[in-house]
Amino acid sequence: MKRTTLSLIAATAALAAVTGFAALTAPEEPAAAAAGPAPQAARLPVERTSLLCPAPTSSEVGETLTTAYTPPGTAPAAGGDGTAAKSAAVLTPAPNPGPAGGADDKKKDDKKTKEPKAPAPVTAPGKPVSTKTDGPVAHGLTGTATGALAPGWTVQQTTLVPAGSARGLLGVACSAPDTDFWFPGASTAKGRADYLHLTNPDDTLAVADIELYGPEGKLKTSIPEGVQVPPRATVPVLLGPLLAEGPQEILTAHVTTRSGRVGAVLGAAADGLGSDWLAASADPSPSAVLPGIPADATGVRLMALAPGESDANLKIQLVTPSGKIVPAAGDSLHVKAGMTASIDLPELNRGAAGSLLLTPADPKKPVPVVAALRVLRGKGATQETAFVPAAAPVTARATLADNRAQGTTLVLTAPDAAAQVKVTASAGTEGGTPATRTVDLKAGTTTVLADLAPKDVKGGFALTVETVSGGPVHGSRMLAVTEEGVPMFTIQNLVDDRGTVRVPTARQNLGVLD
Repeated sequence: MKRTTLSLIAATAALAAVTGFAALTAPEEPAAAAAGPAPQAARLPVERTSLLCPAPTSSEVGETLTTAYTPPGTAPAAGGDGTAAKSAAVLTPAPNPGPAGGADDKKKDDKKTKEPKAPAPVTAPGKPVSTKTDGPVAHGLTGTATGALAPGWTVQQTTLVPAGSARGLLGVACSAPDTDFWFPGASTAKGRADYLHLTNPDDTLAVADIELYGPEGKLKTSIPEGVQVPPRATVPVLLGPLLAEGPQEILTAHVTTRSGRVGAVLGAAADGLGSDWLAASADPSPSAVLPGIPADATGVRLMALAPGESDANLKIQLVTPSGKIVPAAGDSLHVKAGMTASIDLPELNRGAAGSLLLTPADPKKPVPVVAALRVLRGKGATQETAFVPAAAPVTARATLADNRAQGTTLVLTAPDAAAQVKVTASAGTEGGTPATRTVDLKAGTTTVLADLAPKDVKGGFALTVETVSGGPVHGSRMLAVTEEGVPMFTIQNLVDDRGTVRVPTARQNLGVLD
């Protein structure tokens, strides 16, 4: 008998033995389950969350508050050995090796920048912690939360710059690493300084490409080989020197990675108009909601790009507390494929906070777009800037850290159908008792909530918004302070806090051994 035949017989015998053992030890399944449809995937708490924060400020007079929070109630289940996953929530500095691609045209000086102080580690869900850093900070932060502290872990970085060309209140919710980001609303105009901050959370080099799209289409840049972002480091890229064509008033920046992953956020400063962070727009979609235009906005500019090969014709509506209206300044916007379009919408709000809704002018011809707003408050020398990118809906729960008893406004919009949400204000960084309320949202309206702080709260607190029924729901939170007569403000969208993940349900199937 040939050796191959002997081997085949031996393998068959071994497989039969394994099959018999599996059949003897497998748990018995109910007949109905075996014959019925496959079980649905379950949503389970995540066991690990990563977040990345940009370098806060280069200002000598800047004050940066970093706040971290994990909402209660979604701890991962115990593992197979009956023990829970180890819990930790740690932020560490991400060194800045210097601007990429010769992009910084400022003279170097001897000013020393500080490493950002990470907040004291979150030790238990339900209590926010924060740390303040004064002066210039050139390093970003990378962070990881595990175990019971991972589901919904949120970090907010808020910087107050009371004076100088970059004065303003700058806020950003630290984001998860990704490979694709769109930033409509960038600019290289005179008096404007826009930096893309790229942060690499991993132990290997990341390489990112930056594409810039103006009103006439894609522009040639000076770094075709991409930007190298060292492991666990932050690299700022000044957009102005990247373009040979000269200053561009309106741009859309597109960041993708050819290797690795990064966190990306755009810092924008304009002489006389203040500064703020512009977070990435929601993924390209035929419809977009840009939530939370303040009631006292003195200027609103809409910027949009159609990334594909088709033009987009958009219908513009303002969703107010009483319903949808068509802005007098413009009811539509034509966006050519691959080109950045813009429209100014003066006197948009007329004293009522609202959200901008973009939908296809022809529902039968939907074209995906990305979009953002530049919003101004104040007049003349006291003008101040913030940005509102298109927001994805809150699918389950969204969390925002660093809220204050004064100057915090939550805006919730139900553009299509009525919805009910649960809003929870946490205890403060220095004490207090959480408070929860249920809010009913009428279809096609915007709801504004300003009295959010629990009565006994001390210090900053976190806000958690959960969709109970209906929807979709989009929202944002505005922080506002007044410094030397300047109405400084910053707006962060509600973004799903990634507290749970869909996990398919598996069951044994011995048929694969037949």
